[in-house]
Amino acid sequence: MAEFRVEKDSLGDVKVESDKLWGAQTQRSLQNFEIGSQKFPRAMIRALGLLKKACAQTNTELGLLDEKKLKAIEQAADEVISGKWDDHFPLVVWQTGSGTQTNMNSNEVIANRATQILGGELGSKLVHPNDDVNKAQSSNDTFPTAMYVAVAESTVKQLLPAISGMLDILKKKSTDFEEVVKIGRTHFMDATPLTVGQEFSGFAEQMQKSMHRAQKGLEHVFELAIGGTAVGTGLNTHPDFSEKVCKKLAIATTLPFISAVNKFEALAAHDALVEFHGMLKTIAVSLMKIGNDIRMLGSGPRSGIGELKLPANEPGSSIMPGKVNPTQCEALTMVCAQVMGHDTAVSIGGSMGQFQLNVFKPMMLHNCLLSIELLSDAMNSFNKNCLQGIEVSHEQIKTHLDNSLMLVTALNPHIGYDSAAKIAKKAYNEGTTLKAAALSLKLLTEDQFKEWVVPKEMTGPKA
Repeated sequence: MAEFRVEKDSLGDVKVESDKLWGAQTQRSLQNFEIGSQKFPRAMIRALGLLKKACAQTNTELGLLDEKKLKAIEQAADEVISGKWDDHFPLVVWQTGSGTQTNMNSNEVIANRATQILGGELGSKLVHPNDDVNKAQSSNDTFPTAMYVAVAESTVKQLLPAISGMLDILKKKSTDFEEVVKIGRTHFMDATPLTVGQEFSGFAEQMQKSMHRAQKGLEHVFELAIGGTAVGTGLNTHPDFSEKVCKKLAIATTLPFISAVNKFEALAAHDALVEFHGMLKTIAVSLMKIGNDIRMLGSGPRSGIGELKLPANEPGSSIMPGKVNPTQCEALTMVCAQVMGHDTAVSIGGSMGQFQLNVFKPMMLHNCLLSIELLSDAMNSFNKNCLQGIEVSHEQIKTHLDNSLMLVTALNPHIGYDSAAKIAKKAYNEGTTLKAAALSLKLLTEDQFKEWVVPKEMTGPKA
């Protein structure tokens, strides 16, 4: 049977399980917001620990917090940063739009743990959650600051390495397949030739640009709201507080965090996250293109395009023996669809900045971090279980290339568009080869056809 202690806040007494580090406001949130099961991930809890430590250090440097309390808060915050107390951050995403309850959750956990470190009993407030841990702060500036730290760290640690890994494989495939000539396709119809390497170079360029987009999307995320307190004025803070905290966060994370120039914008609008997630959506669009192309190019194996051989990871059917499906492509493209949906939610959330505060912060953060996680994991899985093992089917590629009527395009400079079109239509209608149709129409000789229709020479400009 659980034992309880009594915690107090401005509304009165609240019973909290004796072994929990949180306090009254966290407990009230648990009782008042039983909505869904989505909680803030490790990245956000870590960010809150980093922020509270930086704020306590800054307050001590400014003569506003005594050294003894600082040491206890630092130790408690370090434990939060390391993940030791993750189970003591139980609140769901769907709470107050400012994230106040989660800010207080971090204040209460760190204050209670610091109290323990100083030899006090839980709930005694030897270190106070508001007066000490939250000194010179408001949920309205701390929560968005932690949001941005969490998003930036997750991008650098998860997303960028996943994109880089995919880019490396695509570049290698582009080189490996640079001499394999195939038929191109536009509008799902035959087009002029290119090489498989050229096709994969297009995928590689998409990921190169995805890397740039992700990095560029962080530009305004590095601008932090801390120091704005309740409405952006900086009430109850020292003039140097914001700059000092941001410098400490930059050192702790090795990321270029700075104090937001305009704190009114930093609290009331989260256009930076809308812009950033727009970059994530664009990356999802690129991945959707790549995943779908590879899935279709590998279709078959006998009744589809079948130009790519995809790794066989698991049986594809419970009823059709021997069937293998492009499951990694499917997982990747499903993630892309989900991220596109997240972008709508983030856009709506960003528009909910009425007067001096945006009140959709937790939802925006949840979707940004989930999109980063899903894209990163999906790319890593796709890279490992599909992309790196792709091979080409030379026989199938040659069959499609030899049968294509669009090789006739090579004749345009020699006999003109209209005459070339006659050859293509005759070959199609009569089921013959281009050469047979051309000779039948007496538009060129066999030697001329051999000289002018060379698929490899059609894969680039020709003088």
